[in-house]
Amino acid sequence: MKKLLYGLIAASALLFVVSCGTGNRQPAAGDNHGIRVMTYNIHHCNPPEREGVIDADAIAAVIAAAGADVVALQEVDVNTGRSGGIDQAALLAEKAGYSDYYFGKAMDYDGGQYGIMILSKYPLSETTTHRLPMAGSEIEEPRVLTAATVSLPGGKTFRFGSVHLEAYNDESRLLQANEICRIAAETEVPFILAGDLNAYEGDEVIRIFDEVFTRTCRDCPPTFDEEGETGAIDFILFHPAGALKVLKHKVIQNREASDHMPVIADLEWVED
Repeated sequence: MKKLLYGLIAASALLFVVSCGTGNRQPAAGDNHGIRVMTYNIHHCNPPEREGVIDADAIAAVIAAAGADVVALQEVDVNTGRSGGIDQAALLAEKAGYSDYYFGKAMDYDGGQYGIMILSKYPLSETTTHRLPMAGSEIEEPRVLTAATVSLPGGKTFRFGSVHLEAYNDESRLLQANEICRIAAETEVPFILAGDLNAYEGDEVIRIFDEVFTRTCRDCPPTFDEEGETGAIDFILFHPAGALKVLKHKVIQNREASDHMPVIADLEWVED
């Protein structure tokens, strides 16, 4: 999201979905045929217009109901004062029912850590946190890419990354996009990227990503609503283009738990 806010609300578990994509078919989750991917900017478990309220249960309920195999989360607090000293990474993994997770710190914040994370129903290995470049502004929030190798039951592996790009400095955001594309292009297995790119379709940042990755949507439904500003800035992408086929792209219309809405994509592996 575009800035840090303070506040939270009890979330609704009722999910209304706006969809775009091809067909209604679901992948065979977690095997060698298909996978469900999710990205969600959780606003440190603080719902819109509820300053000082932290409700990890609401966020966990949204994640659990989506049924994704792997999840990229952004704006996660670990042991910060504003979130009551709780480890949101461990708590969300437990409450949403994920057996493995990886948190990547972007910065120290309010006595704890603040960053992004990966949830997975399947084993994670080779976990890394890549520090992303900045154009030099001292007021910018540090940005990272967290990545891990996911091992599916059928033997297939892929790299999965969670990211939250710079919100205000266009030059930094471009540098970060190019660095992520470089990392993906040098990866020997398929790379699925998910996160808050803080950029709209048509922006130069998205054009850069489109040169290396395939997005799961075009003319994408809005993914956030903040102070009257709306649009699609949360995306799921994959590399190389021939590795996967998009079955479905969905934006879950839950505006109560966070100021961003969860995005889900059902993907099918293309046979070698």
